[in-house]
Amino acid sequence: MKYDVITFGAGSWDIYVKSGKFLARGKDICVPIGSKTEVEDIMMFSGGGGTNTAATFANQGLKTAYCGMVGDDCFGDLTIKELEGLGIDTGFVLRAENKPTNTSVFLASPGKDRTILVYRGASDDLTKKDIPWLKIPACRQAGKIAKWFYLAPFSGKLANLTDELINFAKKNKIKVAFNPGYSQLKFPKETLKRILNKIDVLILNKEEASSLTEIPYRNEKEIFNKIDKMTKGIAIMTKGGEGVSVSDGKYLFRAMGLGLKLIDGTGAGDSFGAGFIAGLIQKDDITFAIQLAMANSSYNITKWGAKEGLLKIGQNWPKVEVEKIKI
Repeated sequence: MKYDVITFGAGSWDIYVKSGKFLARGKDICVPIGSKTEVEDIMMFSGGGGTNTAATFANQGLKTAYCGMVGDDCFGDLTIKELEGLGIDTGFVLRAENKPTNTSVFLASPGKDRTILVYRGASDDLTKKDIPWLKIPACRQAGKIAKWFYLAPFSGKLANLTDELINFAKKNKIKVAFNPGYSQLKFPKETLKRILNKIDVLILNKEEASSLTEIPYRNEKEIFNKIDKMTKGIAIMTKGGEGVSVSDGKYLFRAMGLGLKLIDGTGAGDSFGAGFIAGLIQKDDITFAIQLAMANSSYNITKWGAKEGLLKIGQNWPKVEVEKIKI
């Protein structure tokens, strides 16, 4: 067994621009046209669901690889260097010559929510032909690649890989954690039904769960009744400040967060999802997985940047109380 987890999804760079001079008009942030606006601070961090989740797995001492595409540029160089520094295998990282690395610019004003300008670059162009091990017969032997695949949100051409990766995992007895993005949730219903029937853990936030089931997210029982019929695996619905609910088809587990001060929510979903799978790998216990996930994401949001504050193996962390209810 070479890897505990291989993650798939975006690799990006996040540029935070902080200024009290951004003008708030209703729900909009404005700057005067043709002017120079001074900023108080600028910060840069790596981001993207594929690399964010890989960071959590590596921090938890798991053998981890990231499969994705970055640009042949300085941000691509920095992404690979950072992953290697975390002990993450970058042998499945591809470089795009025609597109730069995904980049997001965060406009942050004190006391206001941030606004994000997103450029979807190289990551979205990964296709089946770009993944070398899909063509290597030796890799098709069951259990020779990884215990788990973690599929972070996909968009662009990358979304078309969803079915291929899940089918490959199923044939090779690799478990799959699936955190679908907007493009994947908009697949035809029959496609989604086929995909969800094959996965082991489904990770959604409350808006995504509502969109998938076409049920208001406040109707939690009805949502899980429907999702439990869609997938044989564990279903997770994160609810922001209201905590999380998890169903294994027999029991519903609920927990609240640690109540730590929110500094930056970027990557909170990734740190929760990856923390949950890391917990399952370590103990195969849903309660423990929720506790690790909640602590990992709670510490994550106390720092700027999607990979900051993540728990490390051996670190002490508080455990939330988990309620377990028979369905």
